[in-house]
Amino acid sequence: MSIVVNLYYTGKNGNARKFAQEMEASGTADLIRRENGNERYAYFFPMDDPETVLLIDIWRDQE
Repeated sequence: MSIVVNLYYTGKNGNARKFAQEMEASGTADLIRRENGNERYAYFFPMDDPETVLLIDIWRDQE
């Protein structure tokens, strides 16, 4: 059974989106994706809320 974590990051002046972009640009997101057991690590941007980012983080199990 997979463990799914949905995290909303919110901020002001585009800071939540900047955080997600920095995670991608720095390679940190790719390092997480390569961890054993990671099934998905993806950021999404709601069309109606430019100050929020949704992270979907899925792991095979708690280990």
